[in-house]
Amino acid sequence: MLRFSLRRQISNSNGIYRRNIHSGLEDAGPMASKLKSRSVVRFSGPDTVKFLQGLLTNDVRRFGESAGEKSSTVPTPNMPSVSTPPMYAALLTPQGRFLYDFFLYSPTRPDEKLDRTGSGPGSDPGRDGSVELFADVDVSVLDELLETLKKYRLRSKVDIENVAEEFSCWQRYGRNLSGSSSVGWGGGVDRAGESTASGNKYGWQWYEDPRLDCLGYRSIFPSDATPPLVEADKETDESNYLLWRLEHGVAEGSSEIPKGEAIPLEYNFVGLNAISFDKGCYVGQELIARTHHRGVIRKRLVPLRFIDSNGKEVNQKIAAGAEVVESGSGKKVGTVSTALGSRGMGVMRVEEAFRALSVSSGSEEVKVEAIRPTWWPAEWFQQNQSGVASA
Repeated sequence: MLRFSLRRQISNSNGIYRRNIHSGLEDAGPMASKLKSRSVVRFSGPDTVKFLQGLLTNDVRRFGESAGEKSSTVPTPNMPSVSTPPMYAALLTPQGRFLYDFFLYSPTRPDEKLDRTGSGPGSDPGRDGSVELFADVDVSVLDELLETLKKYRLRSKVDIENVAEEFSCWQRYGRNLSGSSSVGWGGGVDRAGESTASGNKYGWQWYEDPRLDCLGYRSIFPSDATPPLVEADKETDESNYLLWRLEHGVAEGSSEIPKGEAIPLEYNFVGLNAISFDKGCYVGQELIARTHHRGVIRKRLVPLRFIDSNGKEVNQKIAAGAEVVESGSGKKVGTVSTALGSRGMGVMRVEEAFRALSVSSGSEEVKVEAIRPTWWPAEWFQQNQSGVASA
């Protein structure tokens, strides 16, 4: 297990303190984690895109079009010359509350790759207009999610399968990450990842995380082999990926985004590229569109840091559900939604989130420092706030 320490740097500019907080993860170089918290579902059939388009918050129609994003590598038999990037989306309740999140992937069609000899395009056996998509989803709600999808399916010509035994979800993150290229049977075969490619008709590759560049790369790979570009000494526990997300203020899955309660805009789904406002109707669209066009989101998910009265970080003293209050007045500002060590996230009132805050831990009072993520658009933040921390 890789171990990481924390350090911080304080600077003063124009009387406003900005504390740049970095985890040892920042200096650990590229890391990879197999995400056991995620499972994989396969959608197939001629109505796949139409079915998902009417359910999810993002515009799924691009998966039914020809891939248009150029690959950065020379095509090889298992690596396409063009690829469709993955998509992040959510399924909501009819009232616009969060239910489940999805990372959607499109497997490469045979005619988009070279054949095994590398001398020409592969053959397309044809699937009568059928489209195949994969999704990584929260494993803790998998059975419930499958039941919900099948309830919505009605007469749509789409098959929905649990393929968790065949595929696993992985994330690469940290510093000095290389590109998203995969491996192939061409001249530049990556021997460490060759087993992933051999006999695999899909030609899976690493993709930039569809939410934010700072989150690294994500994809699904056959479960019986280690993905390419994953070094044995850089594979680390999924808890480090959680810590990485905590520092950037990004929640994932129904355990971190309360199912049936969370409002996606408060969990920054617009900034995470999870919502399309041009696609037309989907389940729960009315509340999302109305709230977005009103232009005021008073509460947002914010990274948090827990410290004592001397500014020293305190570990494992705060749990999810703890109320964060304004020091002195005791006014509630928000609630901790996720916590790990001295870090956490919470949905906070933005107007008050960057003031002096605290949270009770038994008989002890722990100070809370809210951190403004650098990826936040300027309009999300009140520019006249002081004492701002920046992640």
